[in-house]
Amino acid sequence: MKTQATLELSDVQTIAAAAQAEAQKNKWAVSIAIVDAGGHLLHFQRLDGAAPVSSHIAPAKAKTAAMGQRETKIYEDVINGGRYSFLSAPTIEGMLEGGVPIMKDGACLGAVGVSGVKSTEDAQIAKAGIAAIGL
Repeated sequence: MKTQATLELSDVQTIAAAAQAEAQKNKWAVSIAIVDAGGHLLHFQRLDGAAPVSSHIAPAKAKTAAMGQRETKIYEDVINGGRYSFLSAPTIEGMLEGGVPIMKDGACLGAVGVSGVKSTEDAQIAKAGIAAIGL
């Protein structure tokens, strides 16, 4: 039997604060979602000026990254590469760059999903949040 680390409230708060700081430093209005390994929402915030639709996209990106245990950019690249049938994958909604898994010792602890600016910038914000807990 394995013992696996899990995100604690303090980790989630640290990730959220760092992601928000990265967004605000760059004057990016985004929504930020943090989920556990099963894709269940642990934290959500929509910064001032973020488009309402980003409140749906950010959690979807986070859930997809957590359940797939990989960045959502991989799915976007697969689809853009011509494998359109992947769009029919069940329960996967956030297949745009900006969802980043939180990995420790090869295990996925959860993920951060960001939406509201360019996809590369969404990913930058998510990674800044994750880096704040040393991962």
